[in-house]
Amino acid sequence: MPTTLLQADLPGLDLIHRGKVRDVFALPGNRLLIVATDRLSAFDVVLPDPIPGKGEMLTQMSNFWFGKTAHIIPNHLLATPVLDVLPPGVDAALYAKRAIVTRRLKPLPVEAIARGYLIGSGWKDYQSTSTLCGIKLPAGLRQAEQLPEPIFTPSTKAAVGDHDENVSFDAVVAVIGGELAERVRAATLGIYKWAATYAAARGIIIADTKFEFGTDADGTLYVMDEMLTPDSSRFWPADDYRAGISPPSYDKQFVRDYLETLDWNKKAPGPRLPVDVIAGTAEKYAQALWKLAGLRLG
Repeated sequence: MPTTLLQADLPGLDLIHRGKVRDVFALPGNRLLIVATDRLSAFDVVLPDPIPGKGEMLTQMSNFWFGKTAHIIPNHLLATPVLDVLPPGVDAALYAKRAIVTRRLKPLPVEAIARGYLIGSGWKDYQSTSTLCGIKLPAGLRQAEQLPEPIFTPSTKAAVGDHDENVSFDAVVAVIGGELAERVRAATLGIYKWAATYAAARGIIIADTKFEFGTDADGTLYVMDEMLTPDSSRFWPADDYRAGISPPSYDKQFVRDYLETLDWNKKAPGPRLPVDVIAGTAEKYAQALWKLAGLRLG
């Protein structure tokens, strides 16, 4: 059975960041222990109810993709077993599948997003301006339509409770410099194109996905945090896809769709989730893990 963890508690370790989903602790040797909890954020608000097993599924999915894409770009994972760094007395089973030991990198202050289809905030921006992140798109595109080519559509990295905002490539250049911005764009599109082809062979469309990157002291670029999970991506079953509607998905769109039916202003605190929505969300994540990575919890 999957475990449930709303917040990591690791006495003796220095908590350096508690994000929307992940709790990050410092380890000796310029390393981090990153714990994926079962918290769920939607519309940049952390909801009060955990999704049992979600953090384990996110971690197993990310680890799978990190391994598959290491030929494209290095990632932050280290080979140190999680059980070797947990404090004495901690329930190891609670953290074994949801925690990783990583390099401690300098995060880049940008969300690196690849889009192959027009959906979500990209669809809203296109309806208003016919552009997306400064990129002019063809006229007459429909909701969820495939773009002529995948595009790099960065956004700001919002604090907990704030909303990310789509920005132009020039805005990224202004923050991190032209050379590094080019490397991030190339890595983002390279990973996306490879993964989209891999997923298509398994009946899954990756509509879009978000990456985070960091650099080490030598300036080497790494992909970090998570990769191609239901939290950071839109996964659509290819058999049910058609342009003009928001397709069914193996990701937290299931929760977003429920929240859109509520009289909620998309600001904290978030609403409680019904039991069936919690169970349905967990099942969506489990389906994605199985279909893409061939993995099941338990």
